[in-house]
Amino acid sequence: MGNVATIFRREFAGYFATPVAFIFIIIFLALAGSFTFYLGYFIERGNADLQTFFLFHPWLYLLLIPAVSMRLWAEERKQGTIELFLTLPISLTEAVVGKFLAAWTFVGLALALTFPMWITVNVLGEPDNGVIAAGYIGSLMMAGAYIAIGSCLSAFTKNQVIAFVITITVCFLFTAGGSSAVVGLVQGWAPEAVVKAVQSLSFMTHFQNISKGVIDLRDAIYFIALIIAWLAANVLVVDLKKAD
Repeated sequence: MGNVATIFRREFAGYFATPVAFIFIIIFLALAGSFTFYLGYFIERGNADLQTFFLFHPWLYLLLIPAVSMRLWAEERKQGTIELFLTLPISLTEAVVGKFLAAWTFVGLALALTFPMWITVNVLGEPDNGVIAAGYIGSLMMAGAYIAIGSCLSAFTKNQVIAFVITITVCFLFTAGGSSAVVGLVQGWAPEAVVKAVQSLSFMTHFQNISKGVIDLRDAIYFIALIIAWLAANVLVVDLKKAD
């Protein structure tokens, strides 16, 4: 754990070494607020809750998290520091986990800074704070899944732009799989088992369950298993690509 903590501190501090971190946080907060209060018709709905706030999270993450994860390994490979990095007395697993936790914590910080919205709905009414807390937990787990995917795909290339585009593409498939448009398209020709399989692989399906206040063990296991699987793949990719 000491090695993981060392990598974590190195990577987390790196986010704030440039203005990029602050730009990301400002954009995230601005879009989250705009989507909630304007696109989500918060005032017109007349309900003191954060359902519209969480409704847009999968799409916010789809746009913004690839920008965070694209640098995790692509930058190391581009600058040629990956060889030096991997000669340190740490394992590949520790390096991957440390980088992942740093990115996850950074996104978690941006999410935590939306806390004034929670205060706002409590001032305006009497929301179910248990449901809101569940929404934050689900959002954080979903963010972890996005980052794990982005971290793995970042290790495939030295080009951050390519890593960004590939990550958006793959994450879009996981996100849109549970949308009514995709499900309706599949229902038109596929058997019920296939339709359920498509829905079960979607971030939307599992996150919406949690954001409604229902923290089902199956939904939590889905995100945890997805994170572990992509991080394991990340270790394999870095090991295969380190000589490139």
